[in-house]
Amino acid sequence: MKNTNHKPIMLSGIQPSNRITLGNYLGAIRPYVQTADMFDMYVFVADLHAITNTFDPETLAKNRKEVVCMYYACGLDFNKVKIFYQSDVKSHTELAHILTCHTTLGELNRMTQFKDKAKKAVGNGTEMIPTGLLTYPVLMAADILLYDADAVIVGADQKQHMELTRNIAERMNKKYSKRNGGKPLFVVPEPYILKTGARIMDLLDPSIKMSKSNINEKGTIFVMDSPEVIADKIKKAKTDSFNKVKYDKEKQPGIANLMEIYAALTGMTLSDIEKTYKDAPNYGVFKTDLIKIVCDELNKLQARFNEALKIYDSKLVPILEKNAKECSKIVQAKTEAIYKAIGMK
Repeated sequence: MKNTNHKPIMLSGIQPSNRITLGNYLGAIRPYVQTADMFDMYVFVADLHAITNTFDPETLAKNRKEVVCMYYACGLDFNKVKIFYQSDVKSHTELAHILTCHTTLGELNRMTQFKDKAKKAVGNGTEMIPTGLLTYPVLMAADILLYDADAVIVGADQKQHMELTRNIAERMNKKYSKRNGGKPLFVVPEPYILKTGARIMDLLDPSIKMSKSNINEKGTIFVMDSPEVIADKIKKAKTDSFNKVKYDKEKQPGIANLMEIYAALTGMTLSDIEKTYKDAPNYGVFKTDLIKIVCDELNKLQARFNEALKIYDSKLVPILEKNAKECSKIVQAKTEAIYKAIGMK
């Protein structure tokens, strides 16, 4: 049963596992701002997800705060969008356990992200893979299904997790609708994937996503990087010997990635970018222009971020606490319905 409010429900969140990247901004946070008027929106700091791998408590505490400040810097309205810390709404972990009991080990073992991250967690021939890394997609499903979200802003790499969420919802709807008054227990959500800027790739290795966790940070632009660092990273970004600004992800993945960034920040089409630089003798002019575009955008964000740090305790924390209480009340009815449906009420 879909949400019957006048606006559909949108939900998403960012992990405070490291510094925010340009990819996070273009693929997730900025779309929150762009779509805020279209949805009843819930945006959380996914701190429970951040501990599914090795973490340092002091760093986690710092990163949690910085994600909130980055939400503010990017223009999210804290009075319009329900922004909160995931760990402050206890029903997330409560529902995650119930969903885990309705998910198979085979489904979780097939998750591509788990396979990739598990390889990184293996050292000296001994497996040191946290169980939380395996069950991460189930917690993500709980985040989504708890709020009857109609849509979820996700990157293309999260599509498999969304498919699992939909499968769990459909499985439980089929099994428990009779005990739920003949109504589906969960809304089956749709992924909301942007066509441009949804998946920004690493500058040095365009075959992998630009990520907070990539070993070589020279391929990742962080939102708080200085203009000098940004310029150096873009100048050294991998391109090719064609010396032609053309969008071809197969033959020219590096330049295609830079064009994606350019398009996302300017609103220009990829075709228009090609036309603009069709007579350029090499990639120098294009990269110089892109450096200015990226620096101008991030300079504005950095100024607002620093402003947010100053008002975090006095203004933002009270709103976060208020939102967490409201969210806890909102999901209480859903949690009660789930317990009743599975025979615990």
